[in-house]
Formats: sequence, structure tokens, C-alpha cells
Amino acid sequence: MTTTSAPPSSPPQRRDSTPKAKGRLGDRLFAGASTGSGILILLVLAGVAVFLISKSLPALTADTADLPNEEGLASYIWPLIFGTLLAALIALVVATPLGVGIALYITHYAPRRLAALMGYVMDLLAAIPSVVYGFWGIATLAPALVPFYGWLERNLGFIPLFAGPASVTGRTMLTVGLVLAVMILPIISAISREVFSQAPALHREAALALGATRWEMIKMAVLPYGKSGIIGGAMLGLGRALGETLAVAIVLSASGVVTFNLISSTNPSTIAANIALQFPESSGLNVNVLIASGLALFVITLAVNMLARWVVNRRADFSGAN
Repeated sequence: MTTTSAPPSSPPQRRDSTPKAKGRLGDRLFAGASTGSGILILLVLAGVAVFLISKSLPALTADTADLPNEEGLASYIWPLIFGTLLAALIALVVATPLGVGIALYITHYAPRRLAALMGYVMDLLAAIPSVVYGFWGIATLAPALVPFYGWLERNLGFIPLFAGPASVTGRTMLTVGLVLAVMILPIISAISREVFSQAPALHREAALALGATRWEMIKMAVLPYGKSGIIGGAMLGLGRALGETLAVAIVLSASGVVTFNLISSTNPSTIAANIALQFPESSGLNVNVLIASGLALFVITLAVNMLARWVVNRRADFSGAN
């Protein structure tokens, strides 16, 4: 007697009662608002670029004799670009190690209550207006640095950076760089702190379980994970330093030259500070020249932010589980 087995029945298809996401009104509204916001940002950026280019054309095509320095537009803007980059570089060199060190202390060394207090204080520094930093720099920091500048001239004067003569007022490029370093310190510290706190706990615990000290654990597990965050935060801080206006205009004693001497009274100005100081009294072609210098600052800042985005995207696929 033979028996036949019934063919296996296919599992019943479960009907999904949830409507498709693309059909929901809320999702469509959110997608449209997000897309519109992105397009609006691009339009605003394009509008700023078009404005700067159109207003800079008279200066770009003007005769050399009609320009403020009578030597050409490039010779007028170049010292300003040099001063802008020099001040921002000083700020970056000073603020980046401090910001990373503060972030590491808050996330891995400080007690919980002290870490919360320090994080609040660091975030509060970002809310202080730049004019307050400028007044602090000219009234407190600059006079306090005068003896130090004299010591640098006497002992390190053979280095072009400290050749002197030392300024008797302290209103130097190095003072401006230190003020800018304090201003961008909260940006670098906040971003680094967030990145370090998200380091994979599995990696940190594995390093400690293998006998690593706390610093060895940070060096092997935390810093490699947060490298892109540190670079991105530093680039964002650099962008802030490049565009700072009031603090630089208040502190710096500018003379429009190109020099690497950081402690003398002869200092290059920055683009933003020069525009703020010269624009109220300018008219005609001089206004176009200032807008042309603003176009140069726009290009530099845009390049810095694009570089930061490229660095972050290079490690966007990094995962703590890899």
C-alpha cells in the first residue's frame, strides 16, 4: 500500500497593513521641506557669490592708477590675505591642542560633576560677543604680554618671528592670534568632546582588559576613532578665525605690510578688519575694491569648509565595529 504525501503548502503571505512611507502626508511634507531648505541654502550661497562678483568687476577691470594703492588690485589684497591666514594659523596652532586636551579631560579624566561644569563653561565661551573679546584683548591681554614680547626679542630675536622691535602696547599679530584662539577654542573642544564620547565602548574596554593604561587606551582606541572629528572641528574653527572682524579690528595695530614678525607694531591687517575699518569712509571705486577683497575671503572660507567636509567624508564609512 503506497501513501502519497501532500505537497508542502507555501507559507501564507502576510499582508502589510502599514501604508507605504512615500504615501504618507507627513513624510511628503517633511521631504518637501527638507529639499526646499537645501535648495534655499544653495540659492542664498549663489546669490552672495553673484553679488560679490558683480560688485567686484569694476575693481577687477579698473585702471591701476585709480586703485587705492595705485599698484594693482593684487598688491592691495595680497597683504590682507597674508594677514588673515597668519592670524588664523596662529589661532589654530594654539587652540587645537588645547581644545583636544580639554575634550579628553572632560570625557575620560574629570569626575562626572566637574565634567558637566567644564562642558557648560566651554560652551558658554562661544556665546560671548566678539567685541567683548576685543576689549579684553586690548585692555588686559595686550598689556600683560608686553614683558613677554621683550623677553622674546632679547632671547629669541634671531628667529624672524620674534625679531622685534617688541611692541610697547602689545597690539601685535601674536596677540590677535591668541584672542582668536580663545574664540575658536569652544568650537574645537565641543566637536572633539562629542566625537570622543562616541568612541566604541568595546574598543576601550578591550584595551583596558589587555592591560593598557588609560592614556594607552586613549591613544589606541579613542584618538584614531575621533581623528576625522578633530580635523573637522579644527577646520570649522579656522573658518571662524578667518572671518572674525571686530576683535581683530579692536586689537590689531595694522600697517598694511607683509611680515612674519609677530611681536612688533608693524603688522599686516586682515580682510574682515580692513573692510570694517575702511568701508564707512569709502565711496565709488574704493567700495568695489573692498568688495573684491571680500570676494577673496569668501573663496578662502568656502575652500576651508569644503576641505573640512572632504576630510570628514573620507572617514564617513568608519564604524566602531570594523
